[in-house]
Amino acid sequence: MKVLRLHGVRDLRLHDEPEPAPGPGEVLLQVTAVGVCASDLHWLSEGGIGDTRLTKPLVLGHEFAGVIDGGERHGQRAAVDPAIACGTCEFCLEGNLNLCSNLRFAGHAVEDGAMREFMAWPASALYDLPDSWSDAEGAMLEPLGVAIHAVDLGYLQAGMTIGVFGCGPIGLLVLQVARAAGATRLIATDKLLHRLEAARSLGATHSFQVNSGLKVSDVVAATGGRGVDVAFEVAGENEAVEAAVASTKPGGRVVLVGIPADDRTAFAASVARRKQLTIKLSRRMKRTYPRAMRLVDSRLVDVRSLVTHRFPLTRFDQAFSAAQKREGFKVMIEP
Repeated sequence: MKVLRLHGVRDLRLHDEPEPAPGPGEVLLQVTAVGVCASDLHWLSEGGIGDTRLTKPLVLGHEFAGVIDGGERHGQRAAVDPAIACGTCEFCLEGNLNLCSNLRFAGHAVEDGAMREFMAWPASALYDLPDSWSDAEGAMLEPLGVAIHAVDLGYLQAGMTIGVFGCGPIGLLVLQVARAAGATRLIATDKLLHRLEAARSLGATHSFQVNSGLKVSDVVAATGGRGVDVAFEVAGENEAVEAAVASTKPGGRVVLVGIPADDRTAFAASVARRKQLTIKLSRRMKRTYPRAMRLVDSRLVDVRSLVTHRFPLTRFDQAFSAAQKREGFKVMIEP
């Protein structure tokens, strides 16, 4: 089978390898769709992400769907949760599976991901896809789960005003989930016009392009002068972090979702302190797939329109190039 492995910074190579043999509780999955995530781009350009570095040639890809090959569910199309928690550590027992001490996560550290033709994965992590869904939509449940978890951390209430600072695929999903949660004023910012156009089509009531710098006063003015109740930073850039902090009302909340390239986040402490902001950092997701599927099924969230590029595995270089150039929105590799 064809397998794409990252050997070092900007060093992706296609290999021929034998199909994996499923272990206890696992099934063989023929991978049909894998999203290229911003975290995959970190691995490619930095040889790691945050303080986790590449220690062996790694198969990337954690947003994926496929077809079960063999067993009782043979032929069933499924979306796949890339996170396998141990279920027994302190943090799992507290209900924080995303903080598991022994977490296995596809395409991260030493755990190979889905940019290959076949993989073995626990059957319990596979969610059957309706016939009306495409495999790419199934793969989009992972970024949607990230958005759901971020909105959960914001403790939204009906009628709130929210700001989304960065409107890539996850930012646009945060916007939609916040709207479904009852936010009535939704402010979007980004550097790219096509992202702001998408944000408006998906529910943003106000949008601002970030050129030489975002005028926070414009964002605050759009809220009636009070500031946003909850700000979501989804750009992975410190400029967006600072804008989110400055745009939030006294007593409000800021949820940091983006991953900075230099593994550092900074903001004016005096501004955050005087407003007594609650600042939360979001870590992936937990138990979100059933909710994500209901949101898509009920058409409260549109994931289909966010998939704008599709490439076979053999054209991985073009897929990663399109993602790095921020062309369209979600780039899918279809092994």
